Amino acid sequence: MSEHDDQYMRRAAEQARHEMVLGSIKAHLEEQPSRASVMSAARRWCADIFALAGEVAKKLRGSG
Repeated sequence: MSEHDDQYMRRAAEQARHEMVLGSIKAHLEEQPSRASVMSAARRWCADIFALAGEVAKKLRGSG
């Protein structure tokens, strides 16, 4: 496989993962019974994602 093919496959895999994750989050939000609970769930998703990002960034800072 060429370098171009490798890059294409990595981008396609990343796009697929992104769509799957967003689809999962959307499904969870659509299960909420009210607008208020949708927004509350969205805030929890955001907080969890930022917490994960902080953990990953901390590990990268320690290895760089």
